[in-house]
Amino acid sequence: MTSDAALPSGPASTCFVQSGEVRLAVSEWGAAPAPGRPTIVLVHGYPDNSHVWHEVAARLSDRFHVVAYDVRGAGRSSAPDAVSAYRLQRLADDFIAVIDAVSPERPVHLVGHDWGSIQSWECVTDARLRGRIASLTSCSGPCLDHAAMGLRELRAQRSLASLGRTLRQLAASWYIGAFHLPWLPELTWRLWLGRAWPLYLRITEGVRAGHSPTQVEDGRHGVKLYRANFLPTLRAPRERHAHAPVQVIVPTLDRYVKPFLTEDLHRWTAQLWRRPVRAKHWLPLSDPQLFAGMVREFVEHMEGAPATPLLLRSRVR
Repeated sequence: MTSDAALPSGPASTCFVQSGEVRLAVSEWGAAPAPGRPTIVLVHGYPDNSHVWHEVAARLSDRFHVVAYDVRGAGRSSAPDAVSAYRLQRLADDFIAVIDAVSPERPVHLVGHDWGSIQSWECVTDARLRGRIASLTSCSGPCLDHAAMGLRELRAQRSLASLGRTLRQLAASWYIGAFHLPWLPELTWRLWLGRAWPLYLRITEGVRAGHSPTQVEDGRHGVKLYRANFLPTLRAPRERHAHAPVQVIVPTLDRYVKPFLTEDLHRWTAQLWRRPVRAKHWLPLSDPQLFAGMVREFVEHMEGAPATPLLLRSRVR
């Protein structure tokens, strides 16, 4: 790890961690991990970078050691050229490199949003990470294998209700097909979408987000996540069972991930909490206090505190 200058009004420190040929920018808040002060690792989605977590991290750093990193292809991390470099297994390798650096002796609590949640499901079902993840909080990003199996089962039911659910999710996921087109998504980010992204978030999510200097590149490189993973998983989904407790935060107004995709997760998790909340997709930006509060409740319970009434009601048995 090599030190880097601290970001103003952001994390206490930023450094770089090597994962194979990729260099990952890692930010930290709060004191180092210690007994009674566990580590929370925040993994962002597409087309974000770790800045999406700053307000959430600041609200957790009084009690926890908080870590957020730019995933490969985003922010100040390396951006490999090959599509194959963005497969879920490579993303899990990156997560392992990060926790080896920031919390080598103690398991971490993992929190993912959007694509950060998708890759977090890969981690919490990866046998290499058994015992190294104390819990997962997932928001707006299902396990691709679970989602593919669920859509297959809906199609097999041959009912109007199941057909309606399938069509609603396919309509919400129209952009996934567009991301598989050659060069057009990258050109769109270059020509106008990079500049227009804060306006898009304000109109569709009610979120006021500042312009990111890496937004165009984050959007361009991130489409490889879709190209590397969606079609292989749809063709051959795997059985993936979580080896740590899971809290699923479900924004009921999410325009991209429909709530029914998380209704049957008890099949894949031994301990599950499902928490619907009336919010849109970018909950970490629109209400960081609410998001941080749910993470804090869950992590403290995993660390031995009594369950709050809200957690008791959200437990899936």
